[in-house]
Amino acid sequence: MPILARVSVRSVERLSPSFARIELAGADLADLGNDGPSFDQRIKLIFPATPGVLPDLAPGDWYSEWLAIPDDERPRMRTYTIRSLEGEGIEKRLYVDFVLHPGAHGPGSDWAGSARPGDEILVVGPKLGEAYGGIEWLPGDASRLLLVGDETAVPAIVSILESLPADATGTAFLEVPVAADVQEVSAPEGVNVTWLPREGEPVGAPSLAAVGGLLGFEAKPDELATVLVVDPNLWETPVYSSSGETVTAACHGTDDGTDKSASEAVDGRYAWIAGESRMVTALRRHLVNELEMPRKQVAFMGYWREGVSMKG
Repeated sequence: MPILARVSVRSVERLSPSFARIELAGADLADLGNDGPSFDQRIKLIFPATPGVLPDLAPGDWYSEWLAIPDDERPRMRTYTIRSLEGEGIEKRLYVDFVLHPGAHGPGSDWAGSARPGDEILVVGPKLGEAYGGIEWLPGDASRLLLVGDETAVPAIVSILESLPADATGTAFLEVPVAADVQEVSAPEGVNVTWLPREGEPVGAPSLAAVGGLLGFEAKPDELATVLVVDPNLWETPVYSSSGETVTAACHGTDDGTDKSASEAVDGRYAWIAGESRMVTALRRHLVNELEMPRKQVAFMGYWREGVSMKG
């Protein structure tokens, strides 16, 4: 069973034009966390529909109780990444990095943009010692890593980079709106971290070009504008496919003619890609269809869709 924590803002740090880090505290956070690194651990945040008003939800039935609230009164829920957890017991602090979109946007961005110490929200997340899910970073024995994401995936990528072993190798591309959003990152010496400020380019365009340059495929100038997003909630990992395709039973041939389980990296590669659905869809096509990268060695996650309000 996940924890359901009522938390309050302790501090707000404006990291850059597009990011704010919010420190959350509350006695209920004592049991929040994993028995290992958080990596890209997802959590749910529930924001007041009316300022200062949060529902009393039971930890075991919180979702059905939340759904039962009339739509115009229902607090909005969105998915975020644990940026870090610090401290122990009732002194534990949860840090979440929020993307601050310009103008009126989603409930998370709107709330974070005006958050003040004392403001309260609800957190649903993993309980120490219990299975929860929400971590998609599954590189197995891969030795050549590729991480790609826009601003919505930056907190997850940075958390993953901080948790990698010292001998890890690979490349990380982090796309952000402007150059002032570039952050200091702690990563192994063998992982090349490249920030990609868009500075007015279409969302996903710098990432598509950068990955194409790295892997040797050509990204067409209008590719993102014309890509057909069959599944706006594209979510494919080594163990799950939002399309319903079976990925766990796949096997791939090796140079000696034998079959090798896809849970083992056939050629040492593993890719983790998240962000706007068009960018994720385009990169999936290049890596899986053109470069024939085994499905069991990739994670493609559509965190959001430009122009579409996500549900949580």
